Amino acid sequence: MSCPICGEDTVIRFRPFCSKRCADIDLAKWLNGSYAVPSQREENLDTDVTEGETEQSRPH
Repeated sequence: MSCPICGEDTVIRFRPFCSKRCADIDLAKWLNGSYAVPSQREENLDTDVTEGETEQSRPH
C-alpha cells in the first residue's frame, strides 16, 4: 500500500501514511477545508429557523 500524500510505502505505525508528517498534512487538509464531504441533500439554511425563533431567543 502506498501513502496517499507522497506515494511512498506505508509504515504500520502511521498506516495508511508513511510518516507522521504525511498524517499531519492530511489532517491539516481536513481542518482547513481542502477536503470536504458532499451533502446528500440541498437545503436552505435560512429555512431551518422555525417561525418565531430569533437570534435573541437562542441561548448564549
